[in-house]
Parts: sequence; structure tokens; C-alpha cells
Amino acid sequence: MIRLIARIVGIGFVGVLLLSLYGTVSDYVAAPPEPTAEHEFHREAKELDLESNGPLGKFDRAQLQRGLQVYTEVCAGCHSLNRVAFADLAGIGYKEGQIKAYAGSGNFWKIEVPSINPDTGEASTRKAIPSDRFPSPYANDTAARAANNNAIPPDLSLMTKARENGAAYVYSLLTGYEAQPAELLKEFPTAKTPTGLYYNPYFANLNIAMPAPLTSEGQVSYGEGAPKATVDQMAKDVTAFLVWTAEPKLENRHRSGLVVVIFLMIATLLGYLSYQNIWAEAKRKVAPKGPLDPDNKAKRNRAKAKAGIAG
Repeated sequence: MIRLIARIVGIGFVGVLLLSLYGTVSDYVAAPPEPTAEHEFHREAKELDLESNGPLGKFDRAQLQRGLQVYTEVCAGCHSLNRVAFADLAGIGYKEGQIKAYAGSGNFWKIEVPSINPDTGEASTRKAIPSDRFPSPYANDTAARAANNNAIPPDLSLMTKARENGAAYVYSLLTGYEAQPAELLKEFPTAKTPTGLYYNPYFANLNIAMPAPLTSEGQVSYGEGAPKATVDQMAKDVTAFLVWTAEPKLENRHRSGLVVVIFLMIATLLGYLSYQNIWAEAKRKVAPKGPLDPDNKAKRNRAKAKAGIAG
């Protein structure tokens, strides 16, 4: 009885799902959704070739250092990096003295770390030390909204992990600012970019609160021997740096993965050769059991004859 009730309930549940599916599909066919500006003019991320791409990728330390410079001079005024400590910069090739100078001299990193005045107990700030994490440029979310047209600039520590297409999305966004095309306004007259926002076809809804951060060649002065500081190059460099902040142990993971793959290949080969060596000459014998066993068969025949049973 319980099984019958369960089957009836299950059939009813499936029937409701089928009816819902039919209603959804019929509504879509009868009245398909109207195209939107976001759907028609949004672009997929550009291709981006970085040294860290692929299963054997490695970081280009010189590029990471240039990316840190771009972040420091262009991005740090609005975006935090609160999952990265200054001491972590050793991972991109800086020595202890260089990290101390970068964090605390005021010549490179100018945002001070929130602190408490030990004499008065009041809130204050101090210069950063290597163990500190990169501080936010704003005291709180209210201050961030007030300075950015009511939008809070996101933290960039994990940005290349948090967005679809990762590094390619960040690079495309930085290099994708342009004037709103006339075709868009012709097709969607109400989709004009609002005042205070900026058109970028790589952003989800086409209009972003952040103005173009990289606007001209030479905006950041690279050192001698570095590539020319074009907008495209600066965007690639800071994107590579953000790939590192999101996954600083990427090279270790790649090395470990390579070792594991090589070990598994060798173990598989040894296992196959061992199998061939052990079983190459072995002959399997299937011993008859039960009624087919000759001894059992003879005993059965004798018992039948003794009892006078035919067959």
C-alpha cells in the first residue's frame, strides 16, 4: 500500500514538472523575450597570453614588479588589496630591505595603516611595516561610496578568480573603454549611458562606474630596459600581478602536479610490466565443482544404482 501511494505521489510530481515545463516553453515560443542592449552589445573577453597560462605556466617576475608599480600608482587610490601582505612581495622577487622601503618610506606606498594612538587612545594612522596587509584607501564603505558615485570599488586580491574568464576579463575591461556606439542608441534609444557612468562593452551591463584608469602612454614610468608603457602593456602587467595576488602558489601547484603526473605514469608502466611478467606463462584451470565434479558424479550414480533409480 505504501509503495502504491509513493508511486502515485511520484507520478503526480513528474506530471506537475512536465506541465510547468510545457507552460514555460509555450510562453517562450508565443512571446520570446525582447533583445536587450546588454545582450546585443556585450563582448566576450579578449585573448590574453601570460607566462602563467597553462599547466606549466610560470610567473614573469619583471612583469609582476611592473604590475605592482601600475597598481601602486594607478589602482591603489581606489582599490584595496587586503588579502596580500607587504611581506608577500618577496614572492615577486623583492628582498627584505626593498619591501621595508616600499611599505614604510612613503616614497612608494603613501597610504598609512589605521592604528590607535597609544597616548590618547584615539584612532590614528601609521606607516606600514612588512607584516601589514595592503590597507584600504577608504576609512569605510560610506567614504568609498561618497568618493565613487555611490559605488564601492571592489577589493582586487582575488579579482582574477572571482570573475568569469579571470585575467582575460580584467585585461579586457581595462582596455575596453570607448564611446557608446551610434548603432546601440539607434536600436535602443533608452540605453544611453547615464551621467557618471562609462561605456565598456566588456562589463556585464555595459555601463561601469569606474572611469578608465589607464588613459595614456607613459602614464606609469617604467625603469630602464622595460617595455614601452603603452596602455595595452600596462593593462597586461597589472593583470599579471593580480593573477599572482589571487594565486601566489601557482608555480608550486604546477610543479607538484607535474611530479604527480610523472609518478603516476611510471607507476602505471611498472604495474603493467609486472602484470605481464607474472601472468605471461600462467594457465588458468577451471576446476569443475558441484554436480560437474567427477567424484560427485560417480557418487551420485552409485547412490542411484543402489536405490534402483533409473538414469
